[in-house]
Amino acid sequence: MSYDMMFSPMKIGKMEVKNRVVMTAAEFSLGQINGEPTERMMNYYEERAKGGVGLIIPGICRVNDMAATSSFTQLSMSSDRHIEPMREMVNRIHKYGAKLCIQLHHPGRQGYTSSINSLPLITPIADRFPNLPSVLFKATPVLLGLEQKKICMSQQAPSKCELSAHGATRIHAMSKREVHKLRDDFIAAAVRCKKAGVDAVELHSTHGYILHQFLSPNTNQRTDEYGGSFDNRMRFITEIIDGIKTQCGRDYPLIVRLTVDEFYDKIGKPEKGYHLETGIEIAKRLEALGVDAINVSSACYDTYNYWLEPTSFEPGWRAYLAKAVKEAVNIPVIAANFIRSPEQAEKQLEEGYQDFVGSARNFICDPYWAKKAEEGHPEKIRRCIGCLHCIKSFIDNAATKGTPGECALNPSVGIEKEYASMPKTGRGFKVVVVGAGPAGLTAAITLKRRGFEPVVLEKESAVGGQVNIASSGPFKDKLHWSVEDMQREAEALGIEIKLNTPATLELIKEMNPYAVVLATGGTPIRPQSIEGINGENVVTAPEILLGKREIKNSRVAVIGSGLTGLETTEKLNELGNTVTVVEMANAIAGNAWFQFVDDSLSRIEPYGTEFLLGTKLLSVDEKGVLVEDKKGSKSRINVDLVVLSMGVRPENSLLKELREAGINCVAAGDADRGGTIGNATQSAFHAAMAL
Repeated sequence: MSYDMMFSPMKIGKMEVKNRVVMTAAEFSLGQINGEPTERMMNYYEERAKGGVGLIIPGICRVNDMAATSSFTQLSMSSDRHIEPMREMVNRIHKYGAKLCIQLHHPGRQGYTSSINSLPLITPIADRFPNLPSVLFKATPVLLGLEQKKICMSQQAPSKCELSAHGATRIHAMSKREVHKLRDDFIAAAVRCKKAGVDAVELHSTHGYILHQFLSPNTNQRTDEYGGSFDNRMRFITEIIDGIKTQCGRDYPLIVRLTVDEFYDKIGKPEKGYHLETGIEIAKRLEALGVDAINVSSACYDTYNYWLEPTSFEPGWRAYLAKAVKEAVNIPVIAANFIRSPEQAEKQLEEGYQDFVGSARNFICDPYWAKKAEEGHPEKIRRCIGCLHCIKSFIDNAATKGTPGECALNPSVGIEKEYASMPKTGRGFKVVVVGAGPAGLTAAITLKRRGFEPVVLEKESAVGGQVNIASSGPFKDKLHWSVEDMQREAEALGIEIKLNTPATLELIKEMNPYAVVLATGGTPIRPQSIEGINGENVVTAPEILLGKREIKNSRVAVIGSGLTGLETTEKLNELGNTVTVVEMANAIAGNAWFQFVDDSLSRIEPYGTEFLLGTKLLSVDEKGVLVEDKKGSKSRINVDLVVLSMGVRPENSLLKELREAGINCVAAGDADRGGTIGNATQSAFHAAMAL
């Protein structure tokens, strides 16, 4: 299939973009405390420009240093010192024919209050002592703890309103003086962008940040000229647009990324915020103000899953939002729409849903997504599976380590230059990789790129490992793309994958390898200390998910509420069973990323599933289970089947045998420590690089 429309040029205002492919903004903590781009950040975006993207919009860029940030290492255009460093980044992007647009941002009620007024004090010291940031980040857990206790300064917001589901723990209504100062900061930042040669600027008026907060009646409850009526709620962004157009010139391209539906109805609160009808009116007003393109998005932090979708969502599910805006305005419309394939992108362009196809996660996962499509090889694309390792790792790393986010399937993120020039020291030495799940395949691919000769041994008849279980859960089929794409990449590199081949000490000795990477996954925990745990009415979660044991219209107890437990509960619900979930902790899936928990619970709750938190399993018999709550009170639950979802323990019994035989061996993935696909691939990559 050709993608003629996607790879045709189009203008945004007077800026011509070489194709319709846009890398939309996603903050990844690649900058420095002073707001300047690092070499690492420039390498990261240069790789995407090299990969064929037409327009790149990096992560959030702050407009002042006094208010809270959303990342301590985000870009900044808050002062003239940022102009020349930004010019270097512009030149590196332009080298490959791509355009650069900077997204101007202020978090409002969704920032880290510990960063208020601190950056101007820290920046001069950080400039002088490059190692200082690593010391400072060690203190951030304490600062974040103080924020949670509300021992912190208050953050700016349009008005006193409810706190965001994620973000600042204290807010105050901005004075009119603060409103005017922030307006001028946005305008001044845009002027600096133009001086630096940046091709366009984008106002971040989505996902619940400050400009969006002024537009929403849920967060803007002011009674002056900046709140109340639609016109008043539009006033703040109107003044910013007018100022940018006046000071940068009417022909300087200006994009607005806009939430056109806050989607509060999706979480059962339709009376809150605004819906698509209002979003369209905002878009029409923005066009009248001279905005050159609308980047359509949706939702806010309160409705997180409806702008940053988990894997369960269908590609293109919100394309109708972009189409509604496109039918209402006569300026280009950019939209992400959870696009996952070039075919989907081309179709949405052809059918008039949008003018530019946007994505951040596609290009995080595969920097060459566009080039592979343009050259007629979409089958070579490493597909994003929506596992959200990117956002989780960013939140974890940026806040407490000052290190970048990660991608579950692309270990080169943030180390593009080092990855391209990784040491080729393998000299053809054979390395046996045991297991063809994501860890094993990642290790094999990395080893091959390093010059080793990996051979993969897989006891099953197909690749996949633990992913075969994970992708069997309801709406989780896209997770299997990960191993499908890795298998294709491994085979293209000439890596031998031996299926139906159990690894034994004798076989590995015969192969005489330089080293062994053990990626044998994990096995479900079945505590032998619990009476009746081996009864015929006791099965493990994988047996349910893989369809090895099917039960319908019965009473079931699921022991454990981690993500696997929730997925198993979903499947049991769909089969007409009445499910009780027994969880020893005081929270549902306490260690899991909240988006997946919210996503699963949205499908579980209509079935009336009972969750017994702070409750442990004592014993099992043929009629059910005996449990004990945190107060020591014991009770029976009569069920027909007990499903264990108590985690996995590493399956690495071969490790000791190999080491005792004097064979250099390292465990990776779940064979080392249980976790997600992202944890497995990162573990395997580092293990392979360490050989």
